[in-house]
Amino acid sequence: MKRRAWPRGQRKQHGGIIGSLISVVFLVVLVGLIYLARHPILRFVGESWVIDDPLERADAILVLSDDNFFADRSTRAAEVYRQGLAPIVVASGRRLRPYAGISELMEHDLVERGVSKDKIVKVAHNTREEARELAQVAVERKWRKVIVVTSNYHTRRARYIFRHAFPTRVSVRVTGARDGDFDPDRWWEKRVSVKELAREFAGMVVAMWEVREKDRLEMKIPSLVGLKGGTLQQIV
Repeated sequence: MKRRAWPRGQRKQHGGIIGSLISVVFLVVLVGLIYLARHPILRFVGESWVIDDPLERADAILVLSDDNFFADRSTRAAEVYRQGLAPIVVASGRRLRPYAGISELMEHDLVERGVSKDKIVKVAHNTREEARELAQVAVERKWRKVIVVTSNYHTRRARYIFRHAFPTRVSVRVTGARDGDFDPDRWWEKRVSVKELAREFAGMVVAMWEVREKDRLEMKIPSLVGLKGGTLQQIV
């Protein structure tokens, strides 16, 4: 008996349906595998974002502003200080009043945790450019090595910003303080942790863009120096 042949148009349509079904099945299987492996994937994201540089003897410990309610950054800074890794602790904080700011609160937290008051340097600033302010302090005091203490979820962005803000002759190491609101192994279970990590991702993108723009502007300066005197005077 002769097998019935499909018309050419119907054969194309039949093949298209099979291809679509295969694609749908593949997509469903892929989504299922991702769902089953979501916890290891999310845990890898959190653990990869948090960094902790190997610490060595430094000139100062820099505690970044806006510590949490439990003073976890000050706690970590005091631990590093008691290990004898630096003789000075810098309490960096936003100025809240003409006579006081966050640095005074951090000083209190550090003293409570065993740091001598005469070993604490308070740096108050009114700007968001905290890294630039601290870089100026490091240059003035001729520091060659510093340890930056910040919250664990903020370590990667902080290291990127500080290593670009500080002179290359100053070595910057970053260590993370445990944060009660952010557990790298289970960060997706708390809304506040998800918000913090999302804010860090966005902040990292902004920081990279700002550094790129700064480098682009600096590259233009040598070209201006090479211009003829009359043209250069006109630009200035």
